[in-house]
Amino acid sequence: MTKTNRTAGIMTTAIHAGDPPDASTNASAPPIHMSSTYLTEDVAGFSAHDLTPDSPYVYSRWANPTVAGLEAKIAALQGTEACLATASGMAAASAIFFTFLSAGDHLIVSDVSYAGVAELARETLPRMGIEVSAVNMSDPASVAGAIRPNTKLIHTETPVNPIGRLTDLAAISKLAREAGALLSCDATFASPLGMDAAALGVDLTMHSITKYIGGHGDAVGGAVAGSAELIAKMRAEAGIHHGGVLSPFNAWLIARGASTLPLRMRAHQKGATAVAKWLEADPRVTKVIYPGLASHPQAELAARQMSNMSGMISFQVGDAATGERIAQQMIERLQVIHYAVSLGHHRSLIFWMGTDGLMETSFKLQDAQLEDYRAYAGDGIFRLSVGLEDADDLIADLDRALG
Repeated sequence: MTKTNRTAGIMTTAIHAGDPPDASTNASAPPIHMSSTYLTEDVAGFSAHDLTPDSPYVYSRWANPTVAGLEAKIAALQGTEACLATASGMAAASAIFFTFLSAGDHLIVSDVSYAGVAELARETLPRMGIEVSAVNMSDPASVAGAIRPNTKLIHTETPVNPIGRLTDLAAISKLAREAGALLSCDATFASPLGMDAAALGVDLTMHSITKYIGGHGDAVGGAVAGSAELIAKMRAEAGIHHGGVLSPFNAWLIARGASTLPLRMRAHQKGATAVAKWLEADPRVTKVIYPGLASHPQAELAARQMSNMSGMISFQVGDAATGERIAQQMIERLQVIHYAVSLGHHRSLIFWMGTDGLMETSFKLQDAQLEDYRAYAGDGIFRLSVGLEDADDLIADLDRALG
């Protein structure tokens, strides 16, 4: 189990970790190092295998000062020893899979996953000789039953995108350790402040830092946080060979956003709680899924595992035809909330997701799994990312759009 490296308060950590005063100018704000290459003082070979943690900067695909600062900040926020930043959340997921899985290995993955991860695990990994089992990660017995002698990695999401289902990380990490497998978790919905994934036994915690960590909808990136040993392996493999590196400018933007993450997550949770309670009381809404509500199917686990419920709400308004009709009304009537994909921005975002369309990007579920999926998603759901606007304005906007 990875030990936390957080030694200061969370706001102090968010502001100062990875952002020391500039050594050359004493500037308080960190500079952007846009150089692709650096002068060297030693004769050396042109191989990343020669790099050590103390190596000077040589080439920005290998390492960059601005990106390194962001990595230090995310590791401190997540409470891990190290972090690898990538060009996107999907690059982060791919970095995990392609670093720690080889032909003949077995992966267990959530039967409901972010669409890109589901498609990668369903279509690409088997083509490379990697065996994949998709299971309901909310049921530890199903995970235990899927473990094989060649299981090398268990990958989950919590809360899962887009249905808000939770994984008991402590229970699944115990199973992974007993099997000699790694446990990775996409914690994008929760953010680093939503739960202490490392303390719960997660080996590799990944984020689409496009979302809550960046927080402003203006930069794309990904990150994986974990032990120094595991991140070093990923840096040598994915960071050097896969090429999915984060640009210094995006790293600078995301680090600036991360400095206010604790303040923003408190505001996201406060706003989402108010909106979720209003939606639950509205007769036009047939179901609301939010970890902070007592009605969530795993409310006890949410209270035990999560320290911030974030701003992600899913809700239903009847059958698929009704959902599609309301979605069109939203496009025409919303004045504050943006009808757009993505999440975790300072602006509120909403998007309709029909179950049939979602099934196209998930695994081919068995009848029992499909029944569980529909228990959350029904015939389709609206995924609402509550931003930082006043809750009363968001409620008025939704009231107008629901008609």
